Amino acid sequence: MSTRPNLLYILSDQHAQKVAGCYGDALAPTPNLDRLAARGVTFDNAYTPSPLCTPARMALLTGRYPSRQSCWTNSDALASDIPTFAHAMGAGGLAPTLIGRLHSIGPDQMRGYAERLVGDHSTNWVGGHAHSLGELDKTNDPFRESIERSGAGQSSYELKDRDVTAATLSWLDGRAGRSEPFCLSVGYLLPHQPYVCAADDYRPYQGQVGLPALPVPLDEHPYLRWWRAHTGSLDLPDDAVIRARTAYYGLVTSFDRMVGAILDRLDALGLTENTLVIYASDHGDQIGERGLWWKQTFYEESVKVPLIMAWPGVLPESQRRAQIVNLIDLGPTMLDALGAPALPHGQGRSFLQVARDPATPWVDETFSEYCTDGMALWAGTRPVQQRMIRRGRWKLVYYHGYRPQLFDLAEDPAELHDLAADPRHAGLREALVARVLADWDPEAIARRMAERVVDKRLLQAWARAVEPPDSYRWPINMEDNWLEQAAE
Repeated sequence: MSTRPNLLYILSDQHAQKVAGCYGDALAPTPNLDRLAARGVTFDNAYTPSPLCTPARMALLTGRYPSRQSCWTNSDALASDIPTFAHAMGAGGLAPTLIGRLHSIGPDQMRGYAERLVGDHSTNWVGGHAHSLGELDKTNDPFRESIERSGAGQSSYELKDRDVTAATLSWLDGRAGRSEPFCLSVGYLLPHQPYVCAADDYRPYQGQVGLPALPVPLDEHPYLRWWRAHTGSLDLPDDAVIRARTAYYGLVTSFDRMVGAILDRLDALGLTENTLVIYASDHGDQIGERGLWWKQTFYEESVKVPLIMAWPGVLPESQRRAQIVNLIDLGPTMLDALGAPALPHGQGRSFLQVARDPATPWVDETFSEYCTDGMALWAGTRPVQQRMIRRGRWKLVYYHGYRPQLFDLAEDPAELHDLAADPRHAGLREALVARVLADWDPEAIARRMAERVVDKRLLQAWARAVEPPDSYRWPINMEDNWLEQAAE
């Protein structure tokens, strides 16, 4: 065995942690994620640094929370002089390759990777040419249409992921007989909405997936009430809700099958024994629980992510970890395993030793951030500054300008009972609010984001006038997106 392992790192988009067999969902057949879990360690309390795509992914790359890198929204470009784990891998003598999704805004479409294949489905630029999903237009954003136009059919997102899988298999074939370790990241779009999947994956779930288990809270938080009203999701019909949820399960099944193809190829090429395989997602999906969809909140369905690690002979098999970790810790963990330099100013911590031994000392505390600036139509014109802390059994959600939420996840894992107004928990609430605000100033963030909007408006106008070319972009054809008429 080589002293340095191969790395296969798979990152999906919007996979709710609980929708997987290895996380306890009896309805979701995920045999390939389950076999990966059986070969390694599954983390039960892994969180995203932001319940939104670009800031979560840029934070994962840099090991810094969004507020430490000024990348809060899907239109924020990460500064190119901030090193990523890919830069550190390269500095350590590796040649990191990315196949598929990155979701980076701006001219830097490599972020330290030495090689990139397939690319992204979306434009590189604020104001660049957006893709059209034709019949499924608007179903990829948090709009009512994504629930109403759902079911059996086809979306370009699934087609793109098939190309990512094919490119990954071909790339692995090219590693046959080579002795130097490889360092491969594979980025998927699934199971991100559109909630549309192939009929063969949809029909097995028909009649099996029902309405959400968790109702809208009687004391619904005023911000969340506004969010549901803004996105048109206050009065969704039951049949559309069931149809979208059913398709989500089908998308998870499709994605799991793609993971299986990659794991099978590793086995066939004799690469499994010296390969560290990591699976994670950038954030979750609420799939209708509490009347909420997509991500953009701090409920567990949105902010928790699946995280599985398998490394034969190094990590134990079929074990679980309860420690609270974050995706900003994932880069340091990979660098630790590969013997590559650490990120100089990263906030993340390697949890490699935790994966090896559950008795390893670890501070069970993490954060997640969600801030908007009014640039995106779906986000509304009211900028928000929000931050979550998870410390031990407790979760507090800070909404600037609103009351907070406080949950005891040991007694109330479904987050049904908000304890923020309970006088018995006033001391704990204030302590956690103080911890949230100790190194995070919502007013300063609001000012900084407002300043950047002025810059981004100019860049948006520039891109529309100049039409700069996209790089590493996968082409979407409108006609490839459709719904079966019999999806009901």
